[in-house]
Amino acid sequence: MQDKTLLLRMEGISKSFPGVKALDNVQLSLKAGTVHALMGENGAGKSTLMKCLFGIYSKDEGHIYLEGKEVSFKNSREALESGVAMVHQELNQALKRNVMDNIWLGRYPMMKGLPFVSEKQMYEDTMRVFNELDVNVDPKMIMSKMPVSQRQMVEIAKAVSFNAKVLVLDEPTSSLTEQEVEHLFRIINMLRDRGCGIIYISHKMDEILRISDEVTIMRDGKYIDTRNARDLTKEEIIRLMVGREMTNQFPAKLHCAQNEDIMRVEGLTAEYSHLKDVSFSLKKGEILGVAGLDGSGRTELLENIFGAATKKSGAIYKNGVQIGNKDPKEAIHNGFAMVTEERRATGILGILNIRENTVIASLKNYLKSIFLQDSVMAKKTDEMIQAMSIKTPSQKTKIQSLSGGNQQKVIFGRWILTNPDILLLDEPTRGIDVGAKYEIYQLIQNLAKEGKSVIMVSSEMPELLGVCDRILVMSGGRLAGEVDADHTTQEEIMTLAAKYV
Repeated sequence: MQDKTLLLRMEGISKSFPGVKALDNVQLSLKAGTVHALMGENGAGKSTLMKCLFGIYSKDEGHIYLEGKEVSFKNSREALESGVAMVHQELNQALKRNVMDNIWLGRYPMMKGLPFVSEKQMYEDTMRVFNELDVNVDPKMIMSKMPVSQRQMVEIAKAVSFNAKVLVLDEPTSSLTEQEVEHLFRIINMLRDRGCGIIYISHKMDEILRISDEVTIMRDGKYIDTRNARDLTKEEIIRLMVGREMTNQFPAKLHCAQNEDIMRVEGLTAEYSHLKDVSFSLKKGEILGVAGLDGSGRTELLENIFGAATKKSGAIYKNGVQIGNKDPKEAIHNGFAMVTEERRATGILGILNIRENTVIASLKNYLKSIFLQDSVMAKKTDEMIQAMSIKTPSQKTKIQSLSGGNQQKVIFGRWILTNPDILLLDEPTRGIDVGAKYEIYQLIQNLAKEGKSVIMVSSEMPELLGVCDRILVMSGGRLAGEVDADHTTQEEIMTLAAKYV
């Protein structure tokens, strides 16, 4: 007799791409009114499985049953109309349009008897959804003017507006502050109480153990196990994910900071953001963290140093000499590199392959006369694939077909090939699994050991405390304080982060 609470069943799902079997006989069952976590390392096949459910990919083998009826969605519209909604890790929004347009795109409310969109009805419908979810966003705000965290909440509200029976959340908290995570959990609990089934993809163990009812683990495209969340520990999840024990979350600190300053920033003030009068120094071989709440000016600080945003006043000195860094090109010439927060929007070149994405920032190194040396580019790309443990069939694979974590590793490889003196990292481990995170931390430590200097923005305080030598704390666009990472607490950092809020 069929379990009436079973909402979704996926059986024997397999999917291959040229050169790689992404899914191999995978299964997943979701009960109504539950949160089911889906976990695995980057490249394990989590997002691919969900894209097969959502109609983005067509599965090669297997069956999908929704409320007992077999389904096979040809596209995402069919999935949405059948009550399956998905919030993707990489936001894909119309940034030049407002919030309302993004929520109701393709299903605009029309004026009665007229072929015109009812802006009034659209505004009211948006406010109804926002009020229900306690989301404080102006429906008429242009998307590009909003921080990533607010855009994420808009995407979640859009999914909820479809009255979905099944809601897939792929790394939903990767760009949210702690307060926003709590807000999201309230929304999830409300939807669970209504009988909605939620598939929750995340690498954050504490969140998984707190919010989930059941956990399914995948590894290398295969189904490993499904357990009750209450029966799992972080250590057991990691063992199932990576197939081995991981005793340490962070590599041992090397403390490579030298006495000499490689960079000094004085009175840095931005033209088009609230960044104001920031001054600090960076030592050679130092890993300098930047903490702060969302909107505190962390990203703006890196963008102004790198020339990706316009400075109003202030000065940047490298090795005692004032430099301009008026744009990223000049910054790269001056020995700077930057890994941006939003991979999809400002990191990867989606239509290009891995080799092209890897070498694009250092093309001048591969010129012979007026021709690019393909064999040298291939060799350097191969070195980065090996060094970064990038999972890919070949260098010619389109980067957009890789998992988010593997895309991030390609971006790291790109900038390492420019041989920078100062590496600016904005949320470098966002959406990356625990095994890959450790590899990134080791890479950062090795760069410091070579005498490179790193400035690293992160929303995860344990990460800053576990990796950095010193931490700057931003608040309201200003520098609220500076702490020694080995002799501070999360409470001290949070107190400073709220100083000018």
